[in-house]
Amino acid sequence: MSIKQQIIDKALEIGFDDIGFTGTEPFTSQLEFLRNSDYSWTKRIGLDSERFIQPTEIMPECKSIIVLIYRYLRSNIPASLSGHFGRCYLNDDRMTKDGLNLKVKAFRKFLTENGINTKLAAAAPDKLAAARAGIGTFGKNCLLYASKSAYKSSFIFPIVIVTDANLEPDSPSIKTDCPSWCRNVCIAACPTKALQGNGSINLERCISYLSYFGNELTPLELREPMGMYIYGCDRCQNVCPRNQPLLATMMPEDDRITDMSKNFLLEKLITMDAEYFKKFVHPHMFYMPEQFIWKWKMNSARAMGNSLDKKYIPYLIDAMNNEDDERVKSMAAWSLGKIGGEQALDALKKAYNEYSGAVKGEIEAAIEKCHYFSV
Repeated sequence: MSIKQQIIDKALEIGFDDIGFTGTEPFTSQLEFLRNSDYSWTKRIGLDSERFIQPTEIMPECKSIIVLIYRYLRSNIPASLSGHFGRCYLNDDRMTKDGLNLKVKAFRKFLTENGINTKLAAAAPDKLAAARAGIGTFGKNCLLYASKSAYKSSFIFPIVIVTDANLEPDSPSIKTDCPSWCRNVCIAACPTKALQGNGSINLERCISYLSYFGNELTPLELREPMGMYIYGCDRCQNVCPRNQPLLATMMPEDDRITDMSKNFLLEKLITMDAEYFKKFVHPHMFYMPEQFIWKWKMNSARAMGNSLDKKYIPYLIDAMNNEDDERVKSMAAWSLGKIGGEQALDALKKAYNEYSGAVKGEIEAAIEKCHYFSV
């Protein structure tokens, strides 16, 4: 049995859904894509997306690239989580290192034992690498879809590993493979119009980007379109015809995810302190460090408003009156106006003379909205 076949067998034995191989040629088309798209924001957060289009930047002696596919949607996700968080974040163990991380370690250990040196290429263009390795194609929503495994869905993690072994590359599958009969449902379903319809995305309008990047109060025109999502978004994946076979599958319950659902309730997020954040939130969703707790609370307040559920009014009143961050106060006021009712209106009127500037403006607009819908 060839070493390549042994590697394939080991990957599937460990629990990966698929594996492919490609050469170490530079990802020049990715460089063209980055330069023709608005990815300047990546440098603002310390990511140099252009650097790692060259595999030798990761391992100078590299000779081949292995790409693994792992399906992250394997268990039932309670509505209290799937309605507020992108599913991929519920299974991201880069901090806890207790799931996929262990599988990757086991796979790399096998390669080492067979005399193959490796580097995990986390910053490489993973979607393009998977397509070059013949195990993925693209969707109009700019996501990667498994070619043969994982119900051919986009609920997958591609893992790129650079090696010093000469391994025969597989035939590439670099193409958009959406069915001809699909009427661009992902593009139509994107409420913030982030999907451009030409295989590109305006990330600064994407709900996922908006939920964890940026330092400002969410713009007024995007608050309702962002809906109930707090961290991440699955709108384009949920409506995609290519994902329906997996979404229709009966999946087992997962005690870990059930426990998470108890800790990620909106009322717990909007009232959490630093200790709660470190213990329950950051280990799973770590793009925002402790100093961004305000953004978690702002996003939770917005989701409360969009829920139209009056049970959240006391939490929003407390946030408006007692939170230190003006962005949280402002969003709480907006949400009180969105939900409306006498209790919300009374709280807004009482707070009106306590503030000035942006917060007062939000309170005034919320009062007007309450009056409008009470007529």
